[in-house]
Amino acid sequence: MDGKNNRVWKITSAAFLAAACVCTAVACAGKANEKNAEHTYQELAEHTGTVPIATEEPEDGEELSEELTEEPAEADSAKALEDMGVPIPDKVVDFADLQENVNKDIYAWIYIPDTAIDYPVLQHPTDNSYYLNYNLDGSRGYPGCIYTEDYNGKDFTDPNTVVYGHNMKNGTMFAGLHNYGDSEYTESHPYVYIYTPEELLVYEIYAAYESGDEHILYAHDRFQDKRVFENYVKDIMEIRSMGSVLREGVEVDADSRILTLSTCISTKPNNRFLVQGVLLNGE
Repeated sequence: MDGKNNRVWKITSAAFLAAACVCTAVACAGKANEKNAEHTYQELAEHTGTVPIATEEPEDGEELSEELTEEPAEADSAKALEDMGVPIPDKVVDFADLQENVNKDIYAWIYIPDTAIDYPVLQHPTDNSYYLNYNLDGSRGYPGCIYTEDYNGKDFTDPNTVVYGHNMKNGTMFAGLHNYGDSEYTESHPYVYIYTPEELLVYEIYAAYESGDEHILYAHDRFQDKRVFENYVKDIMEIRSMGSVLREGVEVDADSRILTLSTCISTKPNNRFLVQGVLLNGE
């Protein structure tokens, strides 16, 4: 090998080595971001505990005012759920703290007991795909966030609220939704709890199945036509494909409000796995 070729070879080798180092550094940084994000989620979940409600005892001969003795709306909702036999988790979410100190786009919290699904729910004000690619702290990469798009309002009053999350290999985020492909698992994990600053909403899961990658809300014009929503619900209840689960005895109709949890299928990038529940409480 002459001197010129030797220099070319050295330069080429150095370039490849530099590129490899950059790729390794990027990969390591991505893994570090992912670990940091997962640690943050774990800490937040651990800090969503109960906050005891202080009650004011009247002094001798003094009666509490009507304002103090009146039960809050949250208590009425909890009582209605208890009457239905729905367990109420020992959990309280401080949204003011989350929005001020973690991320201002947090507007709800999703929790499924005895699973890894215990996360804040976000919605970006201008970019519907932002939280698919960005974490709570604004870093780019996995695991992203649990999020909704602006096709849905933030009050969960739409006919169908669709919540998205990654199917992470380590079982975090929405990976656990795939367990609902088993009917026994679905029966033992029937409720999804959505916390908002105003109330606790509880959805009873009635369906889990594999779907195409159509944008549910866009394809159905956000279900603004009640007949479209009614047909959509009927089509779901008629699914009989392999791996699908439909629970009997759960009532869903054109007047219902449903929650759709959507995640990817690792072996089928053009398909999605959906878990759907119907709202049990709320106006």
